[in-house]
Amino acid sequence: MEIIGIDVGFGFTKAYSGQNSVIFKSLIGDAADIQFMSSMGDAEPTDNLHITLDNKTYFLGTYAERQSNLTEYTLDQEKMVEEFIKILALAAAGICAQTHGPVNVVTGLPVAYLKRDTRRLKQIIQGEHEIIYHHQAAPDEHRKLIIDRVHVIPQPIGSIFNLIFDDYGKICDRDLAASKLGVVDIGFKTTDFSIFDHLQYIERGSSTMDTGVSKCFSVIADKLRQESGINIEPYKIFKFIESGVVKIRGKEYNVLNLKKRVYTHAASAIASDLNRLWKNDWDIDSIIVSGGGAIPLAEFLVPSVDGNVIPIPKSIDARFNNVQGYCKFGHYKWGKDKKTPSRQAAPAPKEEPSAREEGPSSEETDKTGKGLAWLRRQNA
Repeated sequence: MEIIGIDVGFGFTKAYSGQNSVIFKSLIGDAADIQFMSSMGDAEPTDNLHITLDNKTYFLGTYAERQSNLTEYTLDQEKMVEEFIKILALAAAGICAQTHGPVNVVTGLPVAYLKRDTRRLKQIIQGEHEIIYHHQAAPDEHRKLIIDRVHVIPQPIGSIFNLIFDDYGKICDRDLAASKLGVVDIGFKTTDFSIFDHLQYIERGSSTMDTGVSKCFSVIADKLRQESGINIEPYKIFKFIESGVVKIRGKEYNVLNLKKRVYTHAASAIASDLNRLWKNDWDIDSIIVSGGGAIPLAEFLVPSVDGNVIPIPKSIDARFNNVQGYCKFGHYKWGKDKKTPSRQAAPAPKEEPSAREEGPSSEETDKTGKGLAWLRRQNA
């Protein structure tokens, strides 16, 4: 059974299968009639993401941003679940899936919405779906995507699983698994705080705050509107924010100083929420800072946090921390993947047998597994 981790965020949609990964902006647009296609320049696989699902055709991500007349994104959780998740999650899963057989999915929800939205989320993406990928220079690809099981977990725990599990779902960092850990998961709209003690979820120290990088982008966009008279959607700030220079109608606007002030303020707010929420949890061993929002905010946040913060390696994309952890937990939960028919015409080469590919043994999971027992039983 193939296992895919899927993370539909307000900023980006990510999926990871262990072999394939995909990331694109969580934007949905109408499918415009493109009169001329240019193959010049360096194109990413998701630059021309064009699908048909349930007899409706969409441009997604960068393609929607560039080509659609009507582009939609949302910062509302209810709208995300009802209107966006199915399209974005299935498009990502279809790209990552390597088989024609059923797949199992692990995904996550913000802590505040876990109880409310878990059942709905499962109902939306579970089952059999027909999806068509329209390619510029190749025939349409018709996919039958069968999602067998869906397991929903608190979003921040994905970052822990990414650290403690290997790719086969076996515990590779027992010391970390046996620790009391705090997770700060900074997303586009929200920041999730969670505590796990020997991998037991601690409700008291877990919450969702409405402080994400979108607020920073909104402040910058508002300042640019005042100076230029042009409204810029927050999701369009992404491509300018690293350089700090935004060019509007040929004129350059330097936002480096503003960016630093805005980031400092946001990091201070997150640190204040963290220190207040965890004031009685002084025995936390380590704090993990994760999520796409951690990329720009980490340098401003870490000095303000009381505790041992595990740094984010510069060699990784922090946006994938949760979704990679989801996939690893899927292997822990469901064991070794069963062989399924490949999408490729030729059969995949056989891999050398390895003890690491076996499902979790009772000896390995006896101690730490007790901490995960609550999670394995949930919404299975």
